[in-house]
Amino acid sequence: MQTLLDRKLLVITGKGGVGKTTMAAALGLVAARHGKRTLIVELGQENRLPLLFGRDPTPQGSECALEERLSSITIDPDRALLEWLQVLGGRVSGRVLASSGTFQYFAAAAPGARELVSMVKIWRMTGGGQTRTRTGAHDLVVLDAPATGHALGLLGSPHTFGAIARVGPIAGQTRQVRELLESPAQSAYLAVALGTEMAVTEALELEQGLRARLGRGLEAVLVNQLLPRRFSAQELEQLAALERDGDGARERAAHGAGPGDAQRRAAVASAAAAARTVHDRARFQHNQLARLRRREFEVWGVPFMWGAELDLSGVKEITARLERRL
Repeated sequence: MQTLLDRKLLVITGKGGVGKTTMAAALGLVAARHGKRTLIVELGQENRLPLLFGRDPTPQGSECALEERLSSITIDPDRALLEWLQVLGGRVSGRVLASSGTFQYFAAAAPGARELVSMVKIWRMTGGGQTRTRTGAHDLVVLDAPATGHALGLLGSPHTFGAIARVGPIAGQTRQVRELLESPAQSAYLAVALGTEMAVTEALELEQGLRARLGRGLEAVLVNQLLPRRFSAQELEQLAALERDGDGARERAAHGAGPGDAQRRAAVASAAAAARTVHDRARFQHNQLARLRRREFEVWGVPFMWGAELDLSGVKEITARLERRL
């Protein structure tokens, strides 16, 4: 039976700010631990993964070794398009081409050109157009895709641009990219969400967009930063009692009765109120998980990592949890 790690390409997307890069790093680590030579691709100008792994960032377009069998690379769609046009333009320098009105006109007039050229690069990284036995081949490419709307534009670019380029090398590559994206044996799609109404709604919209553009669905939804449900019904009643006791103590203190005892009871009541607030937030998050499960999504909960910031040790803790799901 084929597993998630047996694909050539994993695409990870979702609402902005939900932790897509963290999940891409964690899944890349899982794959590398399972013996897969894995490449994580970031799109844009940021190069975050080397810093997370304590490595010096490499120039854009160059791979950076993160750990054994795991590396990362950054693709800038504008630069990718410029390089492609340079190939078409022969000896025209990149500086001249980038400053010309022709380049700007083409980039604006050819819908999906940047996105398609980026996807062709990713297709090649999966072994597209080359033998899988070549030295340095990747067994798996994990794409840290843009947020949902831009990701759907990226994934739909072979269809969008294919309507323009019907013949020639780019047309052939477009068909190959479409095959990669539409084949369940070659690719899989994962959404990352928080336990919020907006993020879960966006995951549902992502599923609809994938089906409309590629005839595909989500393999799973990773719900990040989940809080645990700590209290039983009986414990919640006890917390409510402590809050009521604190209210009574504050009222007595206002009339000059037992100020020391009143302060202690008020502090306990404040702690109880804080605990109830966290419980209510956790309950809301798990209600959002239930929304996904009612739609028959595979849902993977990722717990909240306590700390000032998420470092590599936190990512590896997430990795261990995801590994158990795979």
